[in-house]
Amino acid sequence: MKAIWLENQALSVRDDLPIPQPADGEVLVRLRLAGICSTDLEMVRGYYPFTGILGHEFVGEVVDAPNPDLRGARVTGEINLVCGECPTCRRGDSTHCEKRTTLGIHGKNGCFAEYLTLPLENLHRIPEHVTDEAAVFTEPLAAALEIQQQIQISPTDRVLVVGAGRLGQLIAQTLALTPCDLQVVVRHADQRQILAARGLMTVFEDQIQPRAYDLVVDATGSPDGFALARRAVRPRGTLVLKSTYAGEMKVNLSALVVDEITLIGSRCGPFAPALRLLAAGRIDPTPLIAAGYSLSDGVAAFKHAAQAGVFKILLSP
Repeated sequence: MKAIWLENQALSVRDDLPIPQPADGEVLVRLRLAGICSTDLEMVRGYYPFTGILGHEFVGEVVDAPNPDLRGARVTGEINLVCGECPTCRRGDSTHCEKRTTLGIHGKNGCFAEYLTLPLENLHRIPEHVTDEAAVFTEPLAAALEIQQQIQISPTDRVLVVGAGRLGQLIAQTLALTPCDLQVVVRHADQRQILAARGLMTVFEDQIQPRAYDLVVDATGSPDGFALARRAVRPRGTLVLKSTYAGEMKVNLSALVVDEITLIGSRCGPFAPALRLLAAGRIDPTPLIAAGYSLSDGVAAFKHAAQAGVFKILLSP
């Protein structure tokens, strides 16, 4: 089997790996399409120690499943594999399972391969008229929707999204479905063009009014982005961190206390609503596709994805 392998923060394409054998309750999936995200790039930079097959955004076709009716179905899948028995799972917070593994990130080979396995309960059927190119965005779209699971957004809220890259664009599209006053910080012309086509208001950094926004979402994955978001949020406002990255960041915690800032980490999100939005055409992520590569050209694909301002790079078998 061919796959993109990470070891000692170095990428390689291997063609000597065995096709994975599904464990009890798991399904064997043949890859159709996968997407490189910022977390994948940060994994290469050392965000989390991992040796194995990267990747967690995918569309696949079921090859073998405990349920014969599922064979041949197009699916995508949630990335956290959970025990269902620990105290965290029992209280309904299974994405924080104490024994969890995570597809392509921790303890579980990912989707940048010709085949992958996931538990049956993790899989979601893709509606027939949703293309592979749209469905491959299900996981990051779900992550964008998680913000609305965590925070009640009102029509009077001034909301700022800092970072208009791969994830920031989806966050902006989902927040635009709420009645808030939304602005998105952009740095590149193509970022602004895509947002403007959706009727979304964009601003440059020097146009941001300090301490003026009720809710600020940092989707930059950088200390500079966090600093900008921190300056923008008003006292007693809410700051959502939506990025992971390698390295550490200095934060003035005393200033957060004095301004009584609510700081929220936000990670995975709900797949079913994401697929419904794609099926209804209310979210169109396909303008974010920058290029496609085969798994054989995976190293070149990662180099392309790591370039500043590049949107989504897709991989196919």
